[in-house]
Amino acid sequence: MGVHNVHERLLNAKESEVGALIDTLASGDGDLLWPGRDWSPMEFDRPLAPGAVGGHGPVRYTVSGYAPGSWIRFEFTGPRGFHGHHELAVLPAGPGRTRLHHTLSMTTSGLARITWPLAWRPLHDACLEDGLDRAELASTGRVARPARWSPYVRFLRGLAARAGH
Repeated sequence: MGVHNVHERLLNAKESEVGALIDTLASGDGDLLWPGRDWSPMEFDRPLAPGAVGGHGPVRYTVSGYAPGSWIRFEFTGPRGFHGHHELAVLPAGPGRTRLHHTLSMTTSGLARITWPLAWRPLHDACLEDGLDRAELASTGRVARPARWSPYVRFLRGLAARAGH
């Protein structure tokens, strides 16, 4: 099954300010983008650069491309059945405005053909919206419309917590 999933947020901030958020990924307390307080932390075996290996929780990937301050791409290595990548890009949107754009493009095979739509996608979507909220807060000082987890996402997170993930 082919998957093309897009999330983006239009921010009232300069490209350089939004791009700097990407560069903080996986930097622990200095990470201004990844919602690690509510989700598994993003971690890599070395600083952000092509070849860095890591991920968050059971989702594993390798950095396959990185242009500091503007773009990063991750190639999936797990979970089993995820074949493709996801990436973040900083796009100009007019004077003093920037679009932070996330694209997931993959095919699924095996059990992932069932687990992606039933579990992974709702969790992915919630996590990405939380990250976009963090980007908005870091770049503008406020979040106009904070993301909210659906009852189904809360249910899935409860199942994952009981399973130790």
